[in-house]
Amino acid sequence: MTDQGYTASEEDDDLLAAEYVLGLLEGAAWHEAQDRAAIDGAFAARVQAWEERLSPLNAEFPEAPAPDLLPRIEAELFADPKKTSRRGWLWGLGLGTVAALVFVVAFFVATPPVPPTGPVLVAELVDEARGLRLRAAYSEASETLNLVLSGPAADSGQDYELWVIDATGQPRSLGLLTLESRQLRASLAEGQILAISVEPEGGSPEPAPTGPVLATAVLEAT
Repeated sequence: MTDQGYTASEEDDDLLAAEYVLGLLEGAAWHEAQDRAAIDGAFAARVQAWEERLSPLNAEFPEAPAPDLLPRIEAELFADPKKTSRRGWLWGLGLGTVAALVFVVAFFVATPPVPPTGPVLVAELVDEARGLRLRAAYSEASETLNLVLSGPAADSGQDYELWVIDATGQPRSLGLLTLESRQLRASLAEGQILAISVEPEGGSPEPAPTGPVLATAVLEAT
């Protein structure tokens, strides 16, 4: 345990969540963090905590002008390798952004974020025949459903639609799904069922699925 009451693993997760929210991750690291946020309830809660904590910074720092990249290029081409910094990404950031990052790092060290109260619900919907997979993580605190959809897009003239089925057995549409779907606002609860159906382009013309249901899964607390 650390002095703040966090284990080393928890501190690593907090730092990873902060880097993900700040946009400091790239390539495979960014995709791994995004996928983890969709299936790991505890990590998703840390991401949400950082999003809520850092949201006031957006109003404090105006958009910085594009940096002059020529000095940076020259420095990287002709710099002494012994003096090259592993944090080279800082050179491409505006001064306002750098100030924000310094503030965030100092704030993180002083007060690690506390994940929001309330469980995170997760579900994984899989259609083996199509190779379609949807990973969903729902935060009751923010009523936000985070989604990671992989597999083939819907056929021409069709859309995937996401539904929730509660204890009454009545389906309710949560919206259309695309491979770019990332987040939906919804009011959900543990034990409800998520379902994916194939509908005409634009969604079902009825208040219930009209096409085949490809996959279902129960929302469960992590």
